[in-house]
Amino acid sequence: MLQFETLPPSFATLLQTLGPCFTAPTFRTFAVLVAGMIAQPGRHTVTGMLTAAGLAGVWHHAKAHWFFSRARWCADALGMAVLAVIVEQLLPADAAMLIAVDDTLFRRSGRKVYATGWWHDGAATSKRRDATGWGNRWVIAAVVLWLPFTDRPVALPVAFALCTKTGPTPQVLAGRLVTRIAAAYPHRQIDVVADAWYASAAGPAGATVGKTRQRAFPPGVTLTSRLRANACLNAIAQPIPGARGRPRRIGTRLGKPADLAATATFTPTTVRRYGRTDTIHIAQITRLWYGAYRSQAIRVILIRDPDSKTSTGYDLALVTTDLTSHPEHIVARYAARWSIEVMIEDAKQTTGVGQARNRTPTAVTRTVPFGLITQSLTVCWYTLHGHHPDLATQRRAAAPGTPPKPNPPTTT
Repeated sequence: MLQFETLPPSFATLLQTLGPCFTAPTFRTFAVLVAGMIAQPGRHTVTGMLTAAGLAGVWHHAKAHWFFSRARWCADALGMAVLAVIVEQLLPADAAMLIAVDDTLFRRSGRKVYATGWWHDGAATSKRRDATGWGNRWVIAAVVLWLPFTDRPVALPVAFALCTKTGPTPQVLAGRLVTRIAAAYPHRQIDVVADAWYASAAGPAGATVGKTRQRAFPPGVTLTSRLRANACLNAIAQPIPGARGRPRRIGTRLGKPADLAATATFTPTTVRRYGRTDTIHIAQITRLWYGAYRSQAIRVILIRDPDSKTSTGYDLALVTTDLTSHPEHIVARYAARWSIEVMIEDAKQTTGVGQARNRTPTAVTRTVPFGLITQSLTVCWYTLHGHHPDLATQRRAAAPGTPPKPNPPTTT
């Protein structure tokens, strides 16, 4: 039977840093469920966590369900406590904090499950462009780190927001998550990366209509995303000497990214991305994307591979509110966004996030964050106490014929 005292001392110490988020009895239940979720090889339901912890038949299953549905604790506060551990233990004091934002669908069944609906499912195997699924849609913010035992960045989820059909849009929710993180670390530079869906999330409210007008990013926080191919770009308006009336807010229309690529000057640049070093051609232009950012200057970075035969003149167009960093750093920063896609897949396929079958509002809004936080805690513990260079050698010796992997798995 698993008890808190039988947990590895290093892991128990890590969990104890989160103790202030709970009452003493609730913290004990939390520790047991975290250990049970890590140890469960099968379905990661609430009772499955109890079974893996060795408490099936010892604790009534209502105690575990009560933890998610009625106990006094806050998933947002718990995520910020995990973020504090990550910042203090894994992030250098003078380093900028890189936050990756994305949303994903956790499929559910049943009309009575809270906040379910038909949402776009980016992981759907259907070839239709409008592939959808029934379930809960979550917006996730994760800290991106470069850990010593892996040659690729790793995303650790720390903030979460549940989408509803009548509530704020995912862009607005992403802005709230970033604002929460920035408020906790006002003196640290924060850079955000996201896919094209969030490319305009840092724009002013006047550039949107409806519920998206509530979007906002804190001052000083940068956003880097992929620029849409149909984005209309303009030159920065220049003041006209002696002109009367309000100054112009928008300059000459320059067209779409393909139009910029036709006249842009590309420079060969070496970039470290996706675990390898590549030579690519980069062109950068500071312009206005008036439809999304109004008169705020943004930087467009066009990327083209040396052997590319693209008809548009570029392979990838990035847009960023960071006007000072070197373009190769912007490209590498955006490439690190892929870590949140890997994290989401690991969460669903390995950690078992989203497999719990609860349906009440409080339980639904807590269970997915709990699973994602468990994944972050697992990576934190392995980085601080579990990893040793000889482990991979010993594992290969015990299982001859196993193909070598450049990176150890970062989930359970």
